Amino acid sequence: MNELRTRLQKELGDRVRTDAEVLSAHRHDRWVLSDLLDVEGRPGPQPIAVVEARSTHDVQRTLRLCRELRVPVVPFGGGSGVCGAIRAGEGEVVLALRALEGLVALDDTNLTASFRAGTLGSEAEQRVQQAGLTIGNWPQSIDVSTVGGWVATRAAGQYSTGYGNIEDMVLALEVVLPDGSLLRTRATPRAAAGPDLRQLFLGSEGSLGVVTEVTFSLRALPEASQGQAFHFASFNDGFESIRKLMRVGWRPPVVRLYDAPESQRHFGDHCPDDRHLLLLLHEGPSAAVAVECEGVAAICREQNGVESDPRAVDHWLDERNKVPSLRGLLEKGIVADTIEVASTWDRIGRLYEEAMSSLAKVPDLLLASAHSSHSYRSGTNLYITFAVQPQDPARMQQSYRECWERTMSATLSVGGGISHHHGIGRVRRALLSQEIGETGVEVLRAVKRALDPDSLLNPGALLPDAVSDDE
Repeated sequence: MNELRTRLQKELGDRVRTDAEVLSAHRHDRWVLSDLLDVEGRPGPQPIAVVEARSTHDVQRTLRLCRELRVPVVPFGGGSGVCGAIRAGEGEVVLALRALEGLVALDDTNLTASFRAGTLGSEAEQRVQQAGLTIGNWPQSIDVSTVGGWVATRAAGQYSTGYGNIEDMVLALEVVLPDGSLLRTRATPRAAAGPDLRQLFLGSEGSLGVVTEVTFSLRALPEASQGQAFHFASFNDGFESIRKLMRVGWRPPVVRLYDAPESQRHFGDHCPDDRHLLLLLHEGPSAAVAVECEGVAAICREQNGVESDPRAVDHWLDERNKVPSLRGLLEKGIVADTIEVASTWDRIGRLYEEAMSSLAKVPDLLLASAHSSHSYRSGTNLYITFAVQPQDPARMQQSYRECWERTMSATLSVGGGISHHHGIGRVRRALLSQEIGETGVEVLRAVKRALDPDSLLNPGALLPDAVSDDE
């Protein structure tokens, strides 16, 4: 351990941090179980050191040295992940990337912008908006997540129905591989030069390489923006409205359908009791927005939707980036989380019913509800929220795991996908083979062995292994 610190400090100087406050701040991401262990006074181990990379060269030197000494490295961006992809183990080094930030290049002609990976999403968006452009990716965590983290977790933003997800926005990547070598993909609008190497790192959760620069394909800021809201007697009527508007070809950037409990909890002033609220935000040229609003309204009315006050959309816009403190609930003896899953249209209603019915059997359940926030021609997602307050606080972890197990089981039973945009991390990794098959897992293992034969880069995340998820 001392040798490693000495070597790191010799190579990287003041970039190497060993003070207790910095080590503690980089132990884990925002996974509920990691926070629960902290609240219970059982914090996990601290890393040996935190390397605050300020350049791609710093990343390369760190990975080369750690590989030479056979020391695991955990990449750390904004630390906003919620599935346990970041959890430093005993004897590991954390590679912190927040200091690797800033705009590299902005090209108005080609609508591209390149940012260093540690740039916060909100800072990147503000910078391109100064030029009348937008990235179009608006995760709720935009103020605390990095653009490199978006790639590593295969993120989706709140405007995804119209603008796509992160894989639709990334034009090129710079990635440092586990051996310290550098890979840069070419910035072309499309290529048929073999498999798309960008896809190796989109969703790899820092296990195959460290993203150091991201080039986005941008779009112009919209000329017009208009909100709409409708409420329905049934959740399925709302789903059917979304399915039909997607089928026709309308693409509102925001399409959010809330079940009755969430409609009342968040929009009680805009939605009658026992109704399901659909929010829509249309953007683009003024004429196109007007036509889309009219077309979508006709579809919603055909499904017996009743037009609601569009100020519900304004309310959502005002509140959308406020990330709730689940740790605060833990301190009150309440364990809560959100689980995002997805399925095709013919299964989504059954997935909702199965999940809600199963969660209702959890002892001391306070609430279980859901909304849909990302839709496609062939299906949509469900964002399921649960909260439990066990009579015995010692059962909080058990209650948490039971809610996750029930939701995952319900999703798999109807043929849904177990993760839409939060990733795998540690909370889902035992189920990865049920999502992509044993053969799929073996393909990922083969890629991991080829790039990282000693499994030193973010060990324990993504790929299932024999390590317990609560260790």
